[in-house]
Amino acid sequence: MASCNPSSDQKPDEVASMELGSDNDVKVHVFSSSAELIGKLQEKWTPEKRKPYPAMYSSVFGGIVLDPAMMVIPIDDHMVHRGHGVFDTAVILDGYLYELDVHLDRFLRSAAKARITSPFPRSTLRSILLQLTAASQLKEGTLRYWLSAGPGNFLLSSAGCPTPAFYAVAIDEAVWQRKQGVKVITSTIPMKSPLFATMKNVNYLPNVLSVMEAEDQGAFASIWVDEDGFIAEGPNVNVAFITNDKELIFPSFDKILSGCTAKRLLELAPKLVEQERLKSVTTANLTVEEAKRSAEMMYIGSTLPILPITMWDEQPIGDGKVGDLTMALSDLLWHDMVAGPGIQRLRVPYVN
Repeated sequence: MASCNPSSDQKPDEVASMELGSDNDVKVHVFSSSAELIGKLQEKWTPEKRKPYPAMYSSVFGGIVLDPAMMVIPIDDHMVHRGHGVFDTAVILDGYLYELDVHLDRFLRSAAKARITSPFPRSTLRSILLQLTAASQLKEGTLRYWLSAGPGNFLLSSAGCPTPAFYAVAIDEAVWQRKQGVKVITSTIPMKSPLFATMKNVNYLPNVLSVMEAEDQGAFASIWVDEDGFIAEGPNVNVAFITNDKELIFPSFDKILSGCTAKRLLELAPKLVEQERLKSVTTANLTVEEAKRSAEMMYIGSTLPILPITMWDEQPIGDGKVGDLTMALSDLLWHDMVAGPGIQRLRVPYVN
């Protein structure tokens, strides 16, 4: 968790507790007490610096931790060494959690697919997340949470893990409306099979390699194409297109993650149809050739929430500029985030 992220100005020789002996063999330091180790961990988080992770909940601890040096997960947790875990995210904006219930429902669906039971009922998970956000004092940021098979051993099977674990972290990061376009590429990294793509699990190595591949080529991220040649999704976001006939098209969700933000946009976008700015809103299978002929293109995800795409594989999308309809959709979604109905926005019970 957070203790794996030392401050950026920390020197490499300060990270590892070891010294070179006279014979050039590595001499590893042995910590004589937990207090000494805690002191070493806390060196990474100087008091005067902003805490990127103001609060963490751990069912292993049984409470909320405010010291980032203590935000740790047991090494024998099956989420750590076997990837047997699921996660989800909610945005904190203006002191509200956006679409927490929708994300929490998907979270539990993912857990069921991964054969992970929750240590608490849904209502308790929801209460913990609200209390964690309140304890963090964050008015803007993100809330990320995990269900794990839990700690127990280093075997493949989680049968020896006595209790599943629930973890959550409040992350201090800016959330804003994106108005600048980005460049993307078609990924050559194989995408996940439908079973794993449709559950939000922690096995993100394909996603990581896909983003790194894009960054190597000076792009923001990538687009996955399925084995049938149809557009799938981005590495951790959905993608959508506006045709030259002003049709808004989302790739079908049967082989990819059903994005909460994308599905909310499907509910909001018909307002532009009523205004006769869009002709229609639909989900469909799109080939790469059809998609690249689009007038406008965008990523859609919880923390974006809409990011215009203006170039794909060195080819401009439309006229290569951020489209008016993309920004109209962005305005709809952003308004929903900052002033939408109560069912979408949950007030955080902060305590002064």
